[in-house]
Amino acid sequence: MGANIYFSHPYYSWERGLNENTNGLIRQYFTKGSSFENITDDEVEAVMNKLDHRPRKTLKFKTPDTLFFAAILQQAAWVLGLDFGIESTVFL
Repeated sequence: MGANIYFSHPYYSWERGLNENTNGLIRQYFTKGSSFENITDDEVEAVMNKLDHRPRKTLKFKTPDTLFFAAILQQAAWVLGLDFGIESTVFL
C-alpha cells in the first residue's frame, strides 16, 4: 500500500499514539488482567468488527472499514479502467 514504516523507542508510549489508543479501546471489552486463554476467536472477531465500524474523529467521523474498502474499490476500478463514480473525497 506504499505506507512508510517507523519504529518507536522502547517505553516511549507517546511515540505510539495510535497503538496506545487502540489498546485502550480493546480494554473496554477485555479488562486488564483478563486471561486471553479463555477468550474465544469469535469474541475477538466481534470486538474487531465493532472497532472497525466505530467512527473516528481523526477520520472525520468515518469508519476504518469504510475508508479501507473504499480505497480497495477505487484501486480496483483504476486497474480495471472502470468508473464507479467514487470520488477521492471519500478519503481524508
